[in-house]
Amino acid sequence: MINLFNTRIEQLALHRVGNKNKGELLLTSAATTPLDDELHALLKEFFLKPFRSKEETYYSFTHEQDLEFHELYAFAKSIFNTPASLLDNSKKIAKQLYEQSVHPHIRSGELYVCYLDNVMLDNNKVDAIGIFKSELKQDFLQFEEGEDDLRILLQQGVNLNKLDKGAIIFNTEEETGYKILSVDSNRYDAKYWLESFLGVDVFEDENFFTKKYLKFCQDFAKEVVLPAEDKKEEVMFMNRSMNYFAKNDDFEESTFLNETLDNPELIPEFKNYKVEKGPKYSIEDVSNFPISNTAVSAARKGIKSVINLDTQVQIKMDFTNPESAEKYLEKGWDEEKQMYYYLVYFNREEKK
Repeated sequence: MINLFNTRIEQLALHRVGNKNKGELLLTSAATTPLDDELHALLKEFFLKPFRSKEETYYSFTHEQDLEFHELYAFAKSIFNTPASLLDNSKKIAKQLYEQSVHPHIRSGELYVCYLDNVMLDNNKVDAIGIFKSELKQDFLQFEEGEDDLRILLQQGVNLNKLDKGAIIFNTEEETGYKILSVDSNRYDAKYWLESFLGVDVFEDENFFTKKYLKFCQDFAKEVVLPAEDKKEEVMFMNRSMNYFAKNDDFEESTFLNETLDNPELIPEFKNYKVEKGPKYSIEDVSNFPISNTAVSAARKGIKSVINLDTQVQIKMDFTNPESAEKYLEKGWDEEKQMYYYLVYFNREEKK
């Protein structure tokens, strides 16, 4: 979890990066950009706002041979070791981005490289490097006063409400490529920012494994539990799964299966499904890991505890205790109507 409330921009280098294949130029500044209090506040909000509401999927620099051959990793390491080298290294970062700006859809734009202080990451204070890019320009009106009139000037500029691309490199986990967050609002070339320029892969931490394992469980519920049991048991399995993740600090697979699968015959089905589909979720060899509360909260929002019936009736099971449905919801078969039914027990109707 990150907290950027007290973060400050200690240094800022500003450059312009064009599209190399279109013959546009790379312009690098000879000095860092001074910031007064007003400009600091505006730029801090512009740079960091997208990261406050972002689901925290961390990345890290990766290289098929060795991290020491990763240029952006080397630039970041140099800046962390010697913050005064930010300007020189930011020019190398700008050149690196320029070399990757060859796709015809890539827009020219301003590149901001800054040194960030007082960043809170997982309750630890760290410094960080911010790399941000603005691409899209918007028209705005400027007004010029004359002696007896007011003239309109049409100009173009950057909308400070929307950052086009950005990355924050946190000064932690140096040996494995640092921890990095990234945003990309204009996905006209998905590989351009993350792969070609940053050269990162997903950082495999508790957030990664929690999110991947819950997604795996959701697909297992749909593809195995639903055909073998029914819609109620599919929903119940996911509710029990979410309950397990919510109440435990660490995941242990055998305990999880015993608590979530009422039908013991589904346990070997789960294990076979994991052997078959596990590599898709990067969990094939994972049976124990710390649980991320942030990932659990995010996953809960995407899971619908709803049974949709062909009679246009919808049963919504909105509860945190999965035992509620076990006690108060029964499924049966009506011989006379030749139809299934659900029987719901309750004491009173809630008024909302």
